[in-house]
Amino acid sequence: MNLHSPRDLPDTEADDLAGLKEDRHFVTALARGLDVLACFRKGEESLANSEIAARCGLARSTVSRLTYTLTKLGYLHQMPQSGAYRLGTALIALGSTALAGLDVRHLARPGMRELAAFSNATVGLGVRDRLSMRYIECARGDVAIALNMDTGSRLSMARSAMGRAFLAVCAPAERQAILDDIRSVDDAAWPRLRDGIARALEDYASHGCARSFGDWQPTVSAIAVGFRPGGGLPPMSLNCGAPTVILPQDFLMDEVRPRLIALARSLEGVMGS
Repeated sequence: MNLHSPRDLPDTEADDLAGLKEDRHFVTALARGLDVLACFRKGEESLANSEIAARCGLARSTVSRLTYTLTKLGYLHQMPQSGAYRLGTALIALGSTALAGLDVRHLARPGMRELAAFSNATVGLGVRDRLSMRYIECARGDVAIALNMDTGSRLSMARSAMGRAFLAVCAPAERQAILDDIRSVDDAAWPRLRDGIARALEDYASHGCARSFGDWQPTVSAIAVGFRPGGGLPPMSLNCGAPTVILPQDFLMDEVRPRLIALARSLEGVMGS
């Protein structure tokens, strides 16, 4: 049985760009093209222009120009019968090159598998993706009930333990910029999100990890630890989570937490200066 993640803040890919479009150095056309590629979700074979427009918050005429350009460059492929688009082969080379440069994944994998087996939970390694966290590696325990998360899955920065751990270890200026953007996306939800993040930062200072017990999803408990891999890479986060019914919060804090902290410490600076 898999538990599916909810659609996280923000509601559309375009909302991630809140506040950026006023930056004179920001190329909006490029951002829109990348948004089109990012709106495809795992398990989907293709999307029509109308579906892409709805997800990106763009006019269909704009999307038509973007999909035409991306198809010409090989990043999208148009299916002859339906006219819908699927991700193109040029992305395979691009993605493979990016992942190959993240050797930290290979270094983290044995420890992640060991922790997943010990906890019977899902252990993930994630990086920042605008106002979200993106899984770049994942390991699962041998249980019937698990989180439906895998490499490429996306988590809310504000609500997830993984995102909160990233906020705890990133530079103060970057943290403040992220918080400002989260507030600009949903001002009404901001007080609750701000309080959750503040509690997580306090947890990190006192317990060495960030917690999200029911904040990301009511039935899910998770903890996370951030670290800086070095080698010019940005901070990353390791999390461990599962449905609360199989992973009690006390077990997470008492048994899993010291092991997760030790794993994160073993990866600190592992890529060199």
